Amino acid sequence: MTVIKALEEPKLKNPVLIVGLPGIGNIGRVAVGYLIKELKAKKFAQLYSEHFFPFVVLHKSYQVRLLKNYFYYWSDPKKQRDIIFVTGDCQSQSPQGHYEVAEKVLDFVEKYGVKSVFTIGGLATGEVEKKPKAYGSVTHKELVEKYKNAGIEFEVGKRVGYIVGAAGLLLGLARERGMKGVCILGETSGFPIVTDPKAAEIVLRSLTKMLKLDVDMGRLAERVNEMEKFIKKIESLQRKAVMEIAKDEATPVVKKEEMRYIG
Repeated sequence: MTVIKALEEPKLKNPVLIVGLPGIGNIGRVAVGYLIKELKAKKFAQLYSEHFFPFVVLHKSYQVRLLKNYFYYWSDPKKQRDIIFVTGDCQSQSPQGHYEVAEKVLDFVEKYGVKSVFTIGGLATGEVEKKPKAYGSVTHKELVEKYKNAGIEFEVGKRVGYIVGAAGLLLGLARERGMKGVCILGETSGFPIVTDPKAAEIVLRSLTKMLKLDVDMGRLAERVNEMEKFIKKIESLQRKAVMEIAKDEATPVVKKEEMRYIG
């Protein structure tokens, strides 16, 4: 069961979808969270799913809150193209859940006329990158030409053969619906619980060029510090939940190297 609860029904003009969820380096989560803050986007829906980890977060030490993904919207003052953002606490813990959640997200945004999808993730290199690069993959070949000046290297296939998680799956499913999309991956170490603001900034600069957004990057470090504590708390709880589930079900624990993924 995956449920989306609408808090508002905004009227949007030609919106695009931008998705950034926790993953390698938390690049997507940081980048989209920063845009939401800087553009003062408004929350209008939330999603929860049985495919998320089975625990609630204790907020202010006593309030329980489900793990959720959130939908925000930004209305373009120039009346050209609005944006729907999706971010949140976590991704699915199972392959089946990834499909279900991704389809629910696309069903929901399709009602608002979304035809273009941008996803953000991380590309683990195993090393600390002093000057990380942004790599990209697309649903349609013509998008490479369209965004060739955005500072993205569209040859990620030479580095990896697949993209795991929402960053890749959403694009694959979007293409089946006739939507077009781009996945932007920022190079990052991939070390556990390391949020990578440098990679997030590189990805943000490319994305804002692609969408012609005027966003001040000067507050990125400040925003990262605000988000990092909560992100680390969720990751710590998830690791504990994995251990408990493995112990209760007598299943082998996933090895650290097997948990590394692109997304």
